[in-house]
Amino acid sequence: MSSPNQIVFFDTTLRDGEQSPGCTMHHDEKLRMAHQISSLGVDVLEAGFAIASDGDFNAVQTIARQVKGTRIASLARCKREDIEAAARAVEPAASNRIHVFLASSDLHLEAKLKITREQALDQTAESVRLARTFVDDVEFSTEDGTRTDPGFLLKMITVAVQAGATTINIPDTVGYSTPAEYEAIFRTVKASVPGIENVILSTHCHDDLGMAVANSLAGIQGGARQVECAINGIGERAGNAALEEIAAALMVRRDQFPYTNNIKMEQLYPTSQMLAEFISFGCSPNKAVVGANAFAHESGIHQHGMMANPLTYEIMTPASVGVANTNLVLGKHSGRRALADRLEKLGHTLTRDQLDDVYHRFTELADRKKSIYDQDLLGLLHSDKSAVATH
Repeated sequence: MSSPNQIVFFDTTLRDGEQSPGCTMHHDEKLRMAHQISSLGVDVLEAGFAIASDGDFNAVQTIARQVKGTRIASLARCKREDIEAAARAVEPAASNRIHVFLASSDLHLEAKLKITREQALDQTAESVRLARTFVDDVEFSTEDGTRTDPGFLLKMITVAVQAGATTINIPDTVGYSTPAEYEAIFRTVKASVPGIENVILSTHCHDDLGMAVANSLAGIQGGARQVECAINGIGERAGNAALEEIAAALMVRRDQFPYTNNIKMEQLYPTSQMLAEFISFGCSPNKAVVGANAFAHESGIHQHGMMANPLTYEIMTPASVGVANTNLVLGKHSGRRALADRLEKLGHTLTRDQLDDVYHRFTELADRKKSIYDQDLLGLLHSDKSAVATH
């Protein structure tokens, strides 16, 4: 058991993330990504779904053999062949885990698995016990847990704990829950399941309604001490909870989340950039924490505030998450202060009248041209016969 004040970061970029369209990585890319995720400081790295293919098995096994400093996990259904494949794949790791899952909602049991609740409970107990014969660390997930009958959810979790599960994950598999509902589930589990004090509770949230990070943080408030997440929020459909957003929230809002974790914050941006190299898309420019615009400002009012004191519009420094610097973008919304500052950095100091004249022509250009570059500014400067530049 980790400290009750410690948040365990479980990264599923290479499993749930890679399962999503456009996110497939070949063997060497997965290995490089795994080394970087380990350098980021995650506690558990879910390297893949060993039974899925020979390629997935080999990737998990190679990562287990070569990546140090983090616990290596493989996913497995509640099937003997899955669990045995996962065990073989993670066996070389110094620290390993088998992550077993089974659907818990009636919708999934009836429509997908075509089994009864009692059969599901039997499979849960049998599978967790089998996994424990291979490893000491077994996680059990109640797939579609947030749409499961509350009474049956408690029964399934109780069975898993009694069978030897060391982590219980309650996934919001289809991104259906709300923060208040999700927090309440964890509080109920903590209050109702015998032996739960010896188990780590975990969140795993999808972003179908845009609440994956909010739900994950609510789960922590409800007693979860592990968060399952992915770099850049990649994952099935709308994605998983974004690791970098959860980590940043825990850093910035320590007043609300007085917990510790092992994430090396300055590695967030480099890790995000590496992932973007390997998959078919990068993150949106307005993506929190690691997007191109996360520390960029074009509005004149914002630029003025930033030059006076960065705290006016930035709640964390770019350097704290591995970004080189704040970017004051010059465009049609920019003000005189930002223009003067940029010209000074280019070696040109203007009088108030000279700046007024150049600014007038700058706004005319910005109305016609979306991106303003340094050479554009110098062109405006040199076309102004009255502006005498000094160095």
